[in-house]
Amino acid sequence: MSSGPDTTSGARIAERARKVVPGGVNSGQRSVPGLADLVVTATSGARFRDADGREYTDFHAAFGPPLLGHNDPDVARATAEAGARIGHLGVGVTEGEVQLAEQLTELIPSVEKVLLTSTGSEATFHALRVSRAATGRRLIVKFQGCYHGWHDSVSLNVISAPEMVGRHDPISTGILPEVLDATLVLPFNDSEAVRRAFAEHGHDIAAVIVEPVPHNVGTLLPYPEFLTTLREETARAGSVLVFDEVITGFRHALGGWQSISGVTPDLTTLGKAIANGAPVGAIGGRADLMDLFSTRPGAPAFFAGTYNGHPSVVAAALATLHKLRTEPVHDHVHRLGERVRTGLRGVYQRLDVPAVVTGHGSVFVTYFMPGDAPRTYDDLLANDATLFVGYRRRLLDHGLFELPLNLKRSHLSYAHTDADVDRLLEGTEAAVRAVLADGGARDLENASTMGGAVR
Repeated sequence: MSSGPDTTSGARIAERARKVVPGGVNSGQRSVPGLADLVVTATSGARFRDADGREYTDFHAAFGPPLLGHNDPDVARATAEAGARIGHLGVGVTEGEVQLAEQLTELIPSVEKVLLTSTGSEATFHALRVSRAATGRRLIVKFQGCYHGWHDSVSLNVISAPEMVGRHDPISTGILPEVLDATLVLPFNDSEAVRRAFAEHGHDIAAVIVEPVPHNVGTLLPYPEFLTTLREETARAGSVLVFDEVITGFRHALGGWQSISGVTPDLTTLGKAIANGAPVGAIGGRADLMDLFSTRPGAPAFFAGTYNGHPSVVAAALATLHKLRTEPVHDHVHRLGERVRTGLRGVYQRLDVPAVVTGHGSVFVTYFMPGDAPRTYDDLLANDATLFVGYRRRLLDHGLFELPLNLKRSHLSYAHTDADVDRLLEGTEAAVRAVLADGGARDLENASTMGGAVR
């Protein structure tokens, strides 16, 4: 006897969502072709389950935050204990906030003082605001392929079509032209372009903001000389150098990419892996810059946020940092990352598929293109998006999840095992063979996000 219509399947729940949530999702980055009916019901370690009972090994990891794995028991316990003990009052300070700030100033080379936010986008917004407050200047420099959040000054030139590279390419409408005009977009890894920009505009450049490794387009590893040039030119011109380490911070090293490169910026923004997925970000840096925020009475750069320093997310961050400092998390994920990258190179060699496997530490990505590892966004224009998106869609048939959007990176966590890597390599070979047999993904509409909104 039928029990009536199924109201709990992924398709049914997703249909309900689309009636009350624009597009059915709460972030444009979650609107993914082929996943319109994906409803997540449970996460644990390196896996998640959907409303239709399917289980996947997760190599997407929410764009990177759960470095320890989903629902890490130590982080979950600390969060629950904090929630049972203290609520969010929104005035004064808690000892947890002080402890977190002390640890961040100890770990991150550039951080003398630090403020907490709820997201990385807020942190980068405040970094640019305080840079303008400190310098009295107008211009911001960003780089093609780098993403720094949703705010207007940097919402341009991330994943651009070939004809838009070298021009302003906003990712949203509704941005005032004069705001876009105050942002200079340069090619990543091009030191000479940086020198030319400072020779022409250095007197009016408030800040240079950069992902030291542009992970929003997979992985572009920086030339050491490029980061050094940024430091030299900003110091010479009196501009502020901002490292956006929302992705690289803690995932690659406790001290962020700046501790790897030896280049120390003036300001650093953090998020994602800082609290294993809890909603917390941070901005920190030179004391003289940080003291310009209105958290110090009378200072000129306004800074506020109802949920900044919420006790539960602070507890999550403290528990995460404790585990990163006391357990071999980075050794484990870096070893697995090297296994994945080496194994994938073998897969594509056997299949005789032109491919570049790159990444760093726990991050990996395959570009379907000939040649060496890409260093600039222009290099990435050679990537075969039909194969990139197509094989990731086929991975779903093998219970493996890498985000099926063009140029997106994948991640390993402390919860992943060697057996997970073995399954990924086997599943990838099968998925790529299947895509090669049927000619690749045919429907690529909306399969590349952060592209231009204005043509």
